Formats: sequence, C-alpha cells, structure tokens
Amino acid sequence: MLAFIGGTGLTRMSGLTVIARHDINTEWGAPSAPVVEGELAGKRVLFIARHGDPHVLLPHQVNYRANIAALKQAGASEIIAVNAVGGITTRAPTASIVVPDQIIDYTWGRDSTFFDKRMAPVIHVDFSWPFTPSLRQRLLDALARVEAHAVNGGCYGATQGPRLETAAEISRMENDGCDIVGMTGMPEAVLARELGIPYAMLSLVVNPGAGKSDREITIEEIEAVIHAGMGKVCEALTTMVAGV
Repeated sequence: MLAFIGGTGLTRMSGLTVIARHDINTEWGAPSAPVVEGELAGKRVLFIARHGDPHVLLPHQVNYRANIAALKQAGASEIIAVNAVGGITTRAPTASIVVPDQIIDYTWGRDSTFFDKRMAPVIHVDFSWPFTPSLRQRLLDALARVEAHAVNGGCYGATQGPRLETAAEISRMENDGCDIVGMTGMPEAVLARELGIPYAMLSLVVNPGAGKSDREITIEEIEAVIHAGMGKVCEALTTMVAGV
C-alpha cells in the first residue's frame, strides 16, 4: 500500500476519505500521529502527519523511527514524503517542486538507525542512491500529467533546525552540492531503506535560502507559497495513486 508522509503544509491530505485511524505503538515509541488509512482516487493509501496533527513537533523532536515503523506495521509497501524546503541554487526557485535524487545529512543527535540493541545483527545498508528511482519516476510522471513544473533530481541538504540557516551555512551547502535545504529528510530516508521500503521525496520550495535574496525571509511569505503550492502537490499525488 502506498503511504504518504505529510510535512509542513500537509498535516491532512485533501481528497482522502478516511476509513480508519490506527493508533500504533512501536518498539521505538509512539509515532507523531495516528496512521490514517483511507481511500484516494478509489485506492487504499496510508497517511501520517510528520509533525503531528495539529502541527506541534519540531524537526528534531520527530520520532522518525516510530513513524517509519508504524507505516510498515500498517502495511506500507512504498513511501512518498512531502516537505517544504528552501531553495539554494537557480534550479530550485521559490514555488518550484523538486524531486531530489541525492541527500546530505547535516543533522546531529537524532536516532538514525533501527540497528541498535533491539535489532541485530547490525546491517550497513547501501545508501548510494537514497531515493528509489522507479518511485521517483512515477512521481515525476504524475507531476507532468497535472502540468506542475518539477525539477528532476537535485541534492537535498538536511539541517537540524528549527531555526533557519545562516547565509554562510547556505553558502557552504551550495559548495557541497546542495540544491535545496530542509530539516526532515534525514534520518527518515535511511530508516525507510533499513526496513526495505521504497522511498521518494517531493519538495516544495517555499523560500530562498538565507543570503539568496535581498531581504529577510518572513513566515508570512512562506505560508503564502505553501498555501498556493500544496493544492498542486495534492493533485499530483492523487493522479499518481489513480495511475492515469
């Protein structure tokens, strides 16, 4: 069953007819919110709000292990993760949608593996290509069908948050090869890999990264882009589920 992880701006999924809400307690604790099982475009899907419903959890407070484990227990066979990001390079302007193919982890102190004392033996998963190519292509095809301009590929830089980055940090990230910056891509992506769940990411660029514009970033401007862009995101996801 296809599962969606909703980030900032996607606490609840438009068009989803709720069938059940699963309160799942995992070996790694409780997830951010109940796993919602529903019907979208005539097919069963799963949905979880990454930051809780309502949005209460900061990026470093999210129990990523519990979220991924809960989706697995509920029957998820593949995951599309949606997030709001900042744009770093010219290929990721504000209001664009990026389907990244690489990631760099700048986070720290997060529980980033299932292979601790509760899961043995330790397995070092291959993470050369962190996003599943076939799932990425289906997502890109759906975006094209709804005429949403999408950037195929790019590198997501995952920072700790909750503060936004400094201009110097964004400059360093650009030098490292990052095109977009967010706070939730890791360890979410690698945890899905550890459990063998295909995973792809859809990133809505809601603001320029620090130092990439001539003025300060305001929350009001970010919220306006989210409001305008998430409708098209949901349309694409519905089209992907329908398979048309």
